[in-house]
Amino acid sequence: MQLDKISAAGSGTWSSPFSVSQAISNQSGAAYSVEGYVVGQPVSQTSVLTSGFPNDYALALADSPNETNTSDMVFVQIPSAFRSSYGLQSNPGLMGQKLKVTGNLTAYFSHPGVKSTTAFEVVQGDSDPTDPGDPPVYEEYYSTAEGKTGSNLKSALHNIIDDHTTLSYSEVWGALRNTDEDPANSNNVLLLYSGRSQSKFTNGGNVDDWNREHVWAKSHGDFGTAQGPGTDLHHLRPTDVTVNSSRGNLDFDNGGGEHGEAPGNYYDGDSWEPRDEVKGDVARMIFYMAVRYEGDSGELDLELNNYVNNGSAPYHGKMSVLLEWHAEDPVDSREIRRNNIIFEDYQGNRNPFIDHPEWAGMIW
Repeated sequence: MQLDKISAAGSGTWSSPFSVSQAISNQSGAAYSVEGYVVGQPVSQTSVLTSGFPNDYALALADSPNETNTSDMVFVQIPSAFRSSYGLQSNPGLMGQKLKVTGNLTAYFSHPGVKSTTAFEVVQGDSDPTDPGDPPVYEEYYSTAEGKTGSNLKSALHNIIDDHTTLSYSEVWGALRNTDEDPANSNNVLLLYSGRSQSKFTNGGNVDDWNREHVWAKSHGDFGTAQGPGTDLHHLRPTDVTVNSSRGNLDFDNGGGEHGEAPGNYYDGDSWEPRDEVKGDVARMIFYMAVRYEGDSGELDLELNNYVNNGSAPYHGKMSVLLEWHAEDPVDSREIRRNNIIFEDYQGNRNPFIDHPEWAGMIW
């Protein structure tokens, strides 16, 4: 686990606790705080009960309230002083609730765990993240953009989102397993263009593997895979290797022949049209990149234009078509979830066009 990711997702303090995945990766024996959803009571290294709890001695936490894979859980020892309040035999209603605990990160039941626990707290308001509801309103986050339009709005949003934690390109693999998890199968990711659900760990460079697609083609500005635009999760998505190769560095536009391995996607010599279900997703990722990277602090100035065949220039098109796709395919729950995870667990910044879709038309 790299330090920059830890600082984004949590430092292990009470006010900035580790996620469960961080706790699993940091079994050092030191005392840290961890936050996760109660998913059952461990009774062995590989067995977690979800009902019929035999006692109040232990509980299991996970980053999702629906987690069933014990390898993605941390087992928490409950000292006698906390059993009446946090043991599952006495408090079965804790199932699915988010809990914050402090203790030593060390094996319990020969499994990643938290022992010698000294503090417990139910985190209010986080018991059902499976229904994201309306896009989250972060009015304080966007307060400096209020009342602005056009270039002034674009500049204000850039200043809000430009300072964030960056990941290495290798860390992107693990992040995508989280951001693009299939809600119907926590062992899989959903591939952007094909829509295929595929094992999280079949990533690589072979045929039918999934790899890291730069939705803003990395040759458009020639930024490659360097930290910054090359590793920005807001436009990196899992895609099938051969489908990714077919998309290449094409700009976005309507038309072309249908892709044999990714039905609903069309392409020709100068453009790529994604399937209808993700047209808006693609547009909003491109909008984000054009606002986030404005040429200050030694970074590239990435901009939208209304052309295709942009090649290595730091431009991406076709703007008029992307705006149409943005309107035709509104923000959905998967985008909201993804935006929240990137903000809360990795980079600490948001895609404004998911939170406020109306801003795209106010800028372009």
